[in-house]
Amino acid sequence: MSAATRSSNDPLIHHWMPFTANRQFHEQPRMITRAEGVYYYNTRGEKLLDGSSGLYCIPLGHGRREIREAVAKQMEELDYAPPFQYGVPTAFRLATEVAQMLPEGINRVFFGGSGSEAADTALKMALAYHRARGEAQRVRLIGRERGYHGVNLGGMSVGGMMPNRKAFSTGLPGVSHLRHTHIKENYFQMGEGEHGADLADDLERFVNLHGPDTIAACIVEPIAGSTGILVPPKGYLKRLREICTKHGILLIFDEVITGFGRTGEAFASQTFGVTPDIITMAKALTNGSIPMAAVAVKDEIQQAIFEAAPENGIELFHGYTYSAHPAACAAGLATLKIYREEGIFDRVKSLTPAFLEQVGSFKDVEGVVDTRGHGLLGAVELAPKGKPGERGFKILCKAFERGLVLRAAGDSMVLAPPFAATPDQISEMLDILRKLIQES
Repeated sequence: MSAATRSSNDPLIHHWMPFTANRQFHEQPRMITRAEGVYYYNTRGEKLLDGSSGLYCIPLGHGRREIREAVAKQMEELDYAPPFQYGVPTAFRLATEVAQMLPEGINRVFFGGSGSEAADTALKMALAYHRARGEAQRVRLIGRERGYHGVNLGGMSVGGMMPNRKAFSTGLPGVSHLRHTHIKENYFQMGEGEHGADLADDLERFVNLHGPDTIAACIVEPIAGSTGILVPPKGYLKRLREICTKHGILLIFDEVITGFGRTGEAFASQTFGVTPDIITMAKALTNGSIPMAAVAVKDEIQQAIFEAAPENGIELFHGYTYSAHPAACAAGLATLKIYREEGIFDRVKSLTPAFLEQVGSFKDVEGVVDTRGHGLLGAVELAPKGKPGERGFKILCKAFERGLVLRAAGDSMVLAPPFAATPDQISEMLDILRKLIQES
């Protein structure tokens, strides 16, 4: 039955699902009714392994009592307060705890509701910073091919995933894109590849073309996630840092996926030993329980913006109705407490070697053209069959039937196991995927 002919009382017809083949879903619904630990459950009550930590956002597993109780307690005491000109104590506590986890010097935290909001906030902060310092001509933004920074106008513009852009005109003016780092010399390499650090020199080319005093910021994901887990080559991020420092360009790391332990440290910038000027985060900040995001900046960025504003005047004309929502702050505080008290990041480090070894073993499976990964992020890329992405989508659908929820980025099958998963559960996820690829 086509979408146009479906009855208006069809229970599926009114919800327009995001990033979903809606018409196909109407014919073959994949409904999730509850979750516990590392499992989802379908409408028949059958278990489904959560192979993607929700959308990379539930590393601690589903249904954590501590988070649920903290949110309930907060809702009983204070359900909402306006974030403009008023504050709630938990927002300041959460900002302090986040700052303590960040690289040294990045310690001013602004809250939003999603990774998309965080990306646009970071870009606006970069523009405001240069204007405050008397360099308002710095308006150009540099993104990267195959990058993903959410779906708001700014993030889409600096993003480099073609399907996310082609239906929405050109986006913001004055945006350039570095080449992506997925090169054949690094195929079947777990961790950082040996080749491609020189791709960072694209930024130097843009400096030479447009002038260094016109570029405000360069934004990249330390590990490009939504495009299929692209790990940076050795030295690549360090080279970007050097070029940005040389020319006064702010370096933004989008850590919405990698933040809060996915690479074994609190942030991937710490794993790779490169400190940006601004970091965006979301997802695992609240273990996916309440929508929340944050942007963290070096204190000198905030100070420059503050000093340029008149006394008693608003320094940054930006914010959201749900910035620092009390329930989200309570969820964030409870989540960070679990990370600390249960040694979660050390657990990631202990799970990583076996996970990456198993992902790498797909090299010997017929039809696999690349394997890659870092920390608890792994991808198995398949040779297309039919149109690009068609094979990956079919495997995603069949995986649901076999008891596995995972991500498909085109024909790259992505696994991001919850940190709460056992080695046996991770192996089971990979075994299901292996059988599905062999059958396809």
